[in-house]
Amino acid sequence: MKFPYSEKVLEHFRNPRNVGSIENPDGKSTEGSPACGDMVSVYIKVDEDTKKIKDIKFESYGCASNIATGSIITELAKGKTLEEAKNISWKQASDALGGLPKIKTHCSVLAVDGLRAAIANYEEKHGLIKEKIPTTKEIVLKRLKHVMNPLAGLDLVRTNLITGVKVENGTAEVTVNLPEEHQFANNIREEIVEKLESLWDIDEVIVNFSV
Repeated sequence: MKFPYSEKVLEHFRNPRNVGSIENPDGKSTEGSPACGDMVSVYIKVDEDTKKIKDIKFESYGCASNIATGSIITELAKGKTLEEAKNISWKQASDALGGLPKIKTHCSVLAVDGLRAAIANYEEKHGLIKEKIPTTKEIVLKRLKHVMNPLAGLDLVRTNLITGVKVENGTAEVTVNLPEEHQFANNIREEIVEKLESLWDIDEVIVNFSV
């Protein structure tokens, strides 16, 4: 099926800006999944004094709209303060691209979610979260929906690999239904730790493998 893309969308699709990753980013995020059709990762570097985004890059897996919106979001956010960047809306991204087909507006939402999640990741790491909600099992599971099961292309929660979550006294303990010697066990452990260790009240992340 062909969609009526604007010239601006096609330009950002063919020549996307700020593509790639940042080594040791101050904040990063991944939203969506390849199995669902679209995924975007956002990386940011932040000036600690001004709290402005001094560098931003993205990686995309998906359609022309996904790539174009990832590109335009980085342009809109670069040089802005974190607060300004958090207020960038999916409609602003869509308008900056000359509009998106209605069936593709979710791509701009995904890019904006990726930007906001990268900013949240930075704020968590630097103790800047204003409303400090105690970490619960539900919060942990929400985070784990962003950790992929490499065998299925879907997240660990939807593929039922998480068999236990316990949060107590600053420790988050997660049990994964895989043998510890599994080829992807170390990668999964690293991603789980990465997703949970930035939570403000979590001092230790323990990952157990149960098979």
